[in-house]
Amino acid sequence: MIPPSWLHLAEPAVKRVGFTCLHLINFGFAFHLFKENVGGLCFMAGPSMLPTLDNSGELVLESILPHRLFPNQLGRGELITLTSPVDPSRIICKRVIGLPGDVICVDPTGLKAHSTEHVIVPKGHIWVAGDNAAWSRDSRDYGPVSMALVRGRIAARIYPLNRFTVFSKNATYIEH
Repeated sequence: MIPPSWLHLAEPAVKRVGFTCLHLINFGFAFHLFKENVGGLCFMAGPSMLPTLDNSGELVLESILPHRLFPNQLGRGELITLTSPVDPSRIICKRVIGLPGDVICVDPTGLKAHSTEHVIVPKGHIWVAGDNAAWSRDSRDYGPVSMALVRGRIAARIYPLNRFTVFSKNATYIEH
């Protein structure tokens, strides 16, 4: 316990600690708001986007603000982040295959559905797929995805540095 005669010496230190804590809390809130509304770095891992994104995990730049401002400007072939329709606590990365009004072959690979089955993507929805069809849970499993679940798009792969890539907004989807 500090003797009463020394309290005046402790006051500036307590104020400094208090202001530092307040600044750290403010910074944390600002960082969270920026990441959730503008964009930021996120770690992607899993086999569904092979070979575009590696299974061992890569650091990507997620751009959220342009999608928030112009939600109807998604393009076919774009890599996007979205809330999983199966598990809302997870953010997933998929490629946009179809836009509202498009006629989509449900599974051209024939892995999960008859290759002749087609659907029309409803208004306000998109059709998404992983680049690695054999290991992806996507619209072939849960159907068209509401555009309200889309968070943003993947703008670039940042790490590993030897695989740095800027992903084009107008990427072209190529069928093999």
